[in-house]
Amino acid sequence: MYSTVVSDVGTVRSNNQDSAFAGEHLIAICDGMGGHAGGDTASTIAIRSLAHIEQDNVDGDVQVVSHMMATSVMAAHDAIVGKAKRERRLAGMGTTVTSVALVAGCWVLAHIGDSRAYLLHDGHLVRMTSDHSYVQHLIDTGRISEAEARNHPQRNVVMRVLGDFDIDSRPDIAIRKAHPGDRWLLCSDGLCGVLEDSTLEEVLSTCADQEECAQRLVSMALRAGSTDNVTAVIADATLALDADAFDLPHQTPLVGGAASASLETIADIVNEPVASAPPLREGKQSPAARAAALRSGKDPNEEPKQPEQRVAQPSSVREDNGDRVNTDTGEIPIVQKRNGRISADPNDPEVAKAIRNEHIEERKTKRSRKFRNRIITILIIILVLLGVAGVGVGTYRWSQTKYYIGDNNGKVAIFQGVPTSIFGAKLSHAVTDTNMKTSDLPPSWREQLDQGISFDTYGEAKSHTRLIKKQLNDAKRKQEAKQQEKAAAEQKAKDEAAKKAADQAAQTNKSGGDKS
Repeated sequence: MYSTVVSDVGTVRSNNQDSAFAGEHLIAICDGMGGHAGGDTASTIAIRSLAHIEQDNVDGDVQVVSHMMATSVMAAHDAIVGKAKRERRLAGMGTTVTSVALVAGCWVLAHIGDSRAYLLHDGHLVRMTSDHSYVQHLIDTGRISEAEARNHPQRNVVMRVLGDFDIDSRPDIAIRKAHPGDRWLLCSDGLCGVLEDSTLEEVLSTCADQEECAQRLVSMALRAGSTDNVTAVIADATLALDADAFDLPHQTPLVGGAASASLETIADIVNEPVASAPPLREGKQSPAARAAALRSGKDPNEEPKQPEQRVAQPSSVREDNGDRVNTDTGEIPIVQKRNGRISADPNDPEVAKAIRNEHIEERKTKRSRKFRNRIITILIIILVLLGVAGVGVGTYRWSQTKYYIGDNNGKVAIFQGVPTSIFGAKLSHAVTDTNMKTSDLPPSWREQLDQGISFDTYGEAKSHTRLIKKQLNDAKRKQEAKQQEKAAAEQKAKDEAAKKAADQAAQTNKSGGDKS
């Protein structure tokens, strides 16, 4: 078959998270998701995992190739999950996969997610995939119609994809007999989400040129207001279904979207030159595009700069040309076989062995990292405890340079330390007791003693106890003087009262004698 792909970032998104492959024996579309960096990474990994089928299925058996496609899709899932675990910034990334391979006169379709595959056969367009989405579930159960699904608030909720999610990653596999003239359309939801199936059928039926057809569909989707990345893969079955059988010219596989940044790696996988997809020529001047340009502060009349197409050679050619070999495999190991060919097929025993070895090394690294983290944690705890102990010892030593006067079982005493405690341990002890009872002190003194009267030296504390004792003695003397004065006054009053009583008695006796 001959195929082409056109992929565009669209008018809203800042990067293209779609990835696509268009070859003679394999076509694929992957719609990535998961933040600025995650979606393009996930979709690129999926394309890398599938790309080997472009070469490996030429003389293959249909059942073998169908198993190969399913295994490659699940290998991509494992690779995406592994990368997301190793790089936290990629957590939650995932991708859809819709892929078609031509082998032995049959189409082999692998599908998971909500990207779509359409087949135009005898002038009639048939949707060959069912969206693994929430709205499709509502349609299948009769809760909403197709028309209602287009504007449903949860139309972007996908229930099955590859990636960092706890969901079934096995793709749907379908096999169909191929016919000369069959035309396939693989597209992301940025295209089929805004264009009706009837519109797709009309364009696919009337536009014979593949690239022109893909260009027109992507442009129409953008003009219709698509806010997502838009990608279209078009593939036509040749009359012979096999270019080799009639010595037909071969096409260079095309890579579109995010995966086009990994051309060298994909060239190594398919072991032949690959090229980046042609850019979108028209459609950037739609009302939606102009509005997006105005929102971002750009001139809506300015023509965007289109990237140039480039071709990447496999490593054998790059080495002959003196170019640096790119060994990045996107999580799927590349193995150079004995015959010199490079393989990234997870079904290949040598690649499978390399994957197992990588998993073994990852487990060893993980165990080593856990052991190292455990040792580090123990050391940190020990250091913290030593630090706390050091602070405690330092605090205690410092406290023993201080003194204070306080209450020691009802008596005034001098303490060495500070009037506090750490974790229940007191930082002071009595060194000198006095004969002064705290009950003899005035309330203001007792309150100060309860809190502790602090001093820098023992001598200062001792001097202060003498001051307290002197003031206490002075207070006692004053109290005694007051008591003596009071007693003298009371005695004087008694004496005066007694004298007065005696005088009154004498006066009474005198008055009685005169009467006699």
